[in-house]
Amino acid sequence: MKAALLAAIALIAGMADASAQATLHYASGLGASEARAGAELGFNMADVGDVESLNALPQNMKGLIWLGIKGGATAEFQNKVKPFIGNPRVFGFYLWDEPDPTGKYGELITPNSLKEQSDWIHRNVPGAKTFIVLMSMGSSSAHPDYMNTYNPANTGIDLYGLDPYPFRTDTAASDLHEIDAAVAAAVQAGIPASKIVPIFQAFGGGTFNTPEGGKFVVPAPTQLRALIDRWSSIIPSPEFDYAYSWGNQQGDTALRDRPELQAVFKAYNAGRAALAPSRGR
Repeated sequence: MKAALLAAIALIAGMADASAQATLHYASGLGASEARAGAELGFNMADVGDVESLNALPQNMKGLIWLGIKGGATAEFQNKVKPFIGNPRVFGFYLWDEPDPTGKYGELITPNSLKEQSDWIHRNVPGAKTFIVLMSMGSSSAHPDYMNTYNPANTGIDLYGLDPYPFRTDTAASDLHEIDAAVAAAVQAGIPASKIVPIFQAFGGGTFNTPEGGKFVVPAPTQLRALIDRWSSIIPSPEFDYAYSWGNQQGDTALRDRPELQAVFKAYNAGRAALAPSRGR
């Protein structure tokens, strides 16, 4: 079984886009007010929600525009997007975070409603990318499942974030194979490896609960380096990668609080080969 998984991962890595594109580096919660601090660490895409914030970013920094509007390409949605048309600093639009296609765990968000939004953006904002982070419907963190949720065929969305967070109190050892499993599950669900966005765990503590009922733990620098290295071995050239999170949300410790983790990202974002070999079990 382990040999089969390793073979599948090798195939996925071969399917990833190996073109020499420059990966952008995004941090959730890194807005205009702290963008210069992020830029010093090599983050070159910020989390913004309005044109004023986008235009206030440091030179050469792009914006990923948060929307989070339900119901398809409604008037509210169009009015939110229209001010960004023609702005060269727009990378794309973050349509929804972990949408639920069942309505069991959160608000029901249908693939068709996301397709309406993605198609409208592609027609009206040429070159802009559309993006969501997927919710796993699997039985546990170790067994992710994205089947019958969202993929390019049913949404027209360009890019899909995967967020396995292996550093938790409910694991005897932080298992980086959860990254392998998430990528394999996404590919099985119809998402090409070239459309996957790696999400790096850079938080812990607070009131967040894991699917197993535990708590997330802030990674040590060596753990973060190993996590990034593992992602890079499977998805070597994503359009962008995603650090979660720059800012605090639920009493957690985040990247802005941890200089030792900032140093890891600064080296990685600069393209320096400073990553430790992966030692995930």
